[in-house]
Amino acid sequence: MKRTMLVWLIGFALASPVQAHHNFLAEFDPTKPITLTGPVTKIEWTNPHIFLHLDVKDDTGKVTSWAIEMGNPNSLIRLGWTRKDMQVGEVVTVEGSLARDGSNLVNARTVLLGGKKMFAGSSGGK
Repeated sequence: MKRTMLVWLIGFALASPVQAHHNFLAEFDPTKPITLTGPVTKIEWTNPHIFLHLDVKDDTGKVTSWAIEMGNPNSLIRLGWTRKDMQVGEVVTVEGSLARDGSNLVNARTVLLGGKKMFAGSSGGK
């Protein structure tokens, strides 16, 4: 019986989709802080991380799209977030750390939303 159960558990584990999770310091650089302000263009409230997408205008007027990684949905709910807190088109300010690979990806620490600073449930960076 024990052997059958072990074989079944191993088979289940191998058949289940495996989702790798990254290490904060491997992907983001806490020594490269960034602050971005712009309208939300998309919100992905999914595991393992919530992602915001912002269009940020620079000093010359050029618009660049950014992906903002936040904590997982459960962590954000415990921090006081709800799915209705942020809407597409709403202007937010994000403070976080740049991706090491130079892409337009940021791991958020805080999000300024309607005058209220909310923690983003990030996995690292001080």
